[in-house]
Amino acid sequence: MRALRRRGYGCDRMLIVGSGEIARAIVQKIQWSPYLGYELVGLVDGNDQREVLGVPIIGQESELPQLIDAYEVDEVIIALPEASHRELLHLTAMCQRGKVSIKVFPDVFQFMASGVTIDDLGGLPLLNVRDVQYRGWKLSLKRAMDVVVSAIGLVLLSPLMVLTAVAVKLTSPGPAFYCQERMGLDGRPIQVIKFRSMRADAEADGPGWTVENDPRRTTLGEWMRAKNWDEIPQLINVLIGDMSLVGPRPERPIYVQRFQQGIPRYMERHREKAGLTGWAQVNGLRGDTSIVERTKYDLWYIENWSLWLDFKILIRTAFQTVAGLFSNRNSTGY
Repeated sequence: MRALRRRGYGCDRMLIVGSGEIARAIVQKIQWSPYLGYELVGLVDGNDQREVLGVPIIGQESELPQLIDAYEVDEVIIALPEASHRELLHLTAMCQRGKVSIKVFPDVFQFMASGVTIDDLGGLPLLNVRDVQYRGWKLSLKRAMDVVVSAIGLVLLSPLMVLTAVAVKLTSPGPAFYCQERMGLDGRPIQVIKFRSMRADAEADGPGWTVENDPRRTTLGEWMRAKNWDEIPQLINVLIGDMSLVGPRPERPIYVQRFQQGIPRYMERHREKAGLTGWAQVNGLRGDTSIVERTKYDLWYIENWSLWLDFKILIRTAFQTVAGLFSNRNSTGY
């Protein structure tokens, strides 16, 4: 890995906030240590300087969100040890967009709080305010698992899916499948595929929140929704890349607009792909349950993601689904 980084492969694009002595020390460390794997795109500073050790000043602190997007920044280091608490909080809030890791050069230790860990840059101590896990080879590995598992699942379940589609057509008028617009990665709309579990005219009067014993359900649809079987076609969404096997469950745009106004950090759920199942769902939060609690579980999953956590969620989902198929109560899987 070090040899590849020296040749410019697998490097993260870094932006430094500040231009003082600490910023100069960080620039020097990166220039002297190419094996660390950083490509320094520039510095952000409020003074009139043009460059620091040959690295250009590319903008002001107020332009941070735009600079992060324009330069496709992977990591931001805030090198302002003289900054106040309020200033640091403001800067980190401006940087929290997309898949950007944020590190702070420490001055005092009052910033040591839950969620903050110690990192280093070739021996220079840094506080890790947010370490994004979904990036680089980890993101590729998660996608590979999505493709393999969804493909195998579609092949193994295809006979049952064909029988279900025929049963839906025979038991109620209308199509066997139902595509519904949901909000996915980065707030982009996706078409989620489901077995139709409600009457064809269920939304003639507009979209409505699904509740327990919903009168719009068909007889077969009632069983499918109770056992989560209507969600199985979403393996197609996973295979084509619209969704992941594990992630926050997608909601309809009309509800997202409502939730983001009253639930703090709600839109952070959409910084990752929506999932067929998730941490909230395996802990019983699905269907007509608290959106606030679901959001808390989703954010915890995003901030603590690991491949092993995905495996645990998938295993729990499988057990809950199988148990639900042979029980008289609703399962808590997808």
